[in-house]
Amino acid sequence: MAARGGSVFTKNDYAYVELRDRILTGVLPAGSVLPQGRLAQEIGVSTTPLREAVRRLAAEGLILLEAHRDARVAEVTAAEARHLYEVRASVDPLAAALAASRRTDEDLEQIRRAEAELRPLSGNATLEALIAHREFHRSIYRASGNPLLVDVLERLWDKADRYRMVALEARRDSEEDSRRVAEEHRQIAAAVESGDPAAAEHAMREHIDKSLGRRAIAALEGTDSHT
Repeated sequence: MAARGGSVFTKNDYAYVELRDRILTGVLPAGSVLPQGRLAQEIGVSTTPLREAVRRLAAEGLILLEAHRDARVAEVTAAEARHLYEVRASVDPLAAALAASRRTDEDLEQIRRAEAELRPLSGNATLEALIAHREFHRSIYRASGNPLLVDVLERLWDKADRYRMVALEARRDSEEDSRRVAEEHRQIAAAVESGDPAAAEHAMREHIDKSLGRRAIAALEGTDSHT
């Protein structure tokens, strides 16, 4: 067993989380070959849990495994960024609308708590800031009461975080950007709390339309529109 941030994981889970975090934060850059022996040593596990972590992340699309070649971190591309944006532009607003219709008192408490923990993402966004951002959206997803929808959005999130980092590396958020994003989160939470599906759907659609994922498409295409 291994401990991380107050939680206890199996060695396989610990290796998976540590390796995923290094990919998401760019410590292991896109396209880089994974030095599995060295990584196992750095993480503090044997090569068996490390190999299992590599397999799990390959299944999630964060690592490429090709016959007779070293495992490497998957590249980021404008095409994948656009595909992620297209799916989230449809599915996130649906989750918000359902959340406004179905949220429980416990859901609302989790949404309030997650909103209070939010912090601005910057050009060198910390893992903690990324996690807080994820927890806010996760609280909306869970309030939808649709486990299949939650599973779809959870599976998209790690890939989407890589593109958020691409966007922030291309152009850091200004103070105005940070205020706007905070207001968008507030409007989403307020619409869900008030039980207004149309308002929740609209607020989430506006949020996704101005998201870092949208900016990443432009950055990767070399046409950052600064939206």
